[in-house]
Amino acid sequence: MHIDLPPGKRYYSIGEVSKAFDVNASLIRFWDKEFDILKPKKNAKGNRMFTPEDVKNIQLIYHLVKERGFTLEGARTHLKEGQKKTLDKFEIVSKLEGIKAQLLSIKNEL
Repeated sequence: MHIDLPPGKRYYSIGEVSKAFDVNASLIRFWDKEFDILKPKKNAKGNRMFTPEDVKNIQLIYHLVKERGFTLEGARTHLKEGQKKTLDKFEIVSKLEGIKAQLLSIKNEL
């Protein structure tokens, strides 16, 4: 899944994150409570501000829960047992999907 967030920002609002993943902000807040891996900062108003690392972890949670059909408990266990390994595999798959999209785009231009 490709997410569309402006690159180079230090923090993203919950609105930006929920829009990028095409989910309700309430789901992002729920995941924040359910997954220790997410550690957004809160601004003076108490709004969650997500770092690029948080966004990467949300992408991983989204992949496990929405795309692979894990339960929340299953996703939590999976993340705890093999977080680094899972993240590495996920990043490889994401990069390959990006390359595939670029190649298809080039093919269509020919």
